[in-house]
Amino acid sequence: MSTAIQVTTAHGVGLDRASPVKRVFTFWVPLITFVVLTLFPFYWMLVASLKPNNELYNLRTFPFWVFNPTLDHYRYLFEKTYYATWLMNTLLISISSTAISLLFGILAGYALARLRFRGAAILGLAVFISYLVPQTLLFIPMFDVIKTLNIGDTYWALILTYPTFLIPFCTWLLMGYFKSIPKELEESAMIDGSSRLRALVDIVLPLAMPGILSAGIFAFTLSWNEFLYSLVFITTTPMKTLPVGVVNELIRGDVFFWGSLMAGALLGSVPVALIYSFFVEYYVAGLTAGAVKG
Repeated sequence: MSTAIQVTTAHGVGLDRASPVKRVFTFWVPLITFVVLTLFPFYWMLVASLKPNNELYNLRTFPFWVFNPTLDHYRYLFEKTYYATWLMNTLLISISSTAISLLFGILAGYALARLRFRGAAILGLAVFISYLVPQTLLFIPMFDVIKTLNIGDTYWALILTYPTFLIPFCTWLLMGYFKSIPKELEESAMIDGSSRLRALVDIVLPLAMPGILSAGIFAFTLSWNEFLYSLVFITTTPMKTLPVGVVNELIRGDVFFWGSLMAGALLGSVPVALIYSFFVEYYVAGLTAGAVKG
């Protein structure tokens, strides 16, 4: 024990006494490189969305700067297309499908983590394997279901189909996080007269909030960026989601409206980026616990 402490202390002192040059190349250079590479796509989309067409398609100009900024591409996006409507459609569908997926994921994950019944381990593995089934194999039979229910070209067509690939991952992630919470806490509450459901709501869920937030961020991101189901199940332009609407309306044959495409991509990626930036600590904590305990 003392040897480990001495080694750790000596290692820490060595880092503190490192030369400024060494700190620059071991810490600041990798950090700045990572930040630049991470933020460069956003900067590129911003620059391209602010360039006028004559500057955007002129290869002789400096590509990483705007000399005559304009908002024409943003005006075209909101005045000539249904971009605002697509944005609200995507937000509504993403929030609804995420809420449904978290509800069923919490109940299924808790049951698989806490309740003892035959085949629980196999069922948990099967739930996760079902998440790995590609959507390209499911959209054809799913389309028959949508047609039978007569909900094609409606919000429900996506709100009810997105959980088919969101619930399995949420269940697997939350199952691992529930296993990291000591079951003695629930047992003590049930000894005092609390029901299992009350123990879940009052004790387990507050402790599992990092895992729930992590699953929610993941589900919201997948719903926000989903393309295939939205392309197949939604046909009218005003009902489309953001990824499909931008691609269908701003790419016509071999003509790409690059300025408006970049503006739409930038505005569409900002909400997800903000969510990650505010909840990144909970996201990492939830993924770590789910991976270790799952």
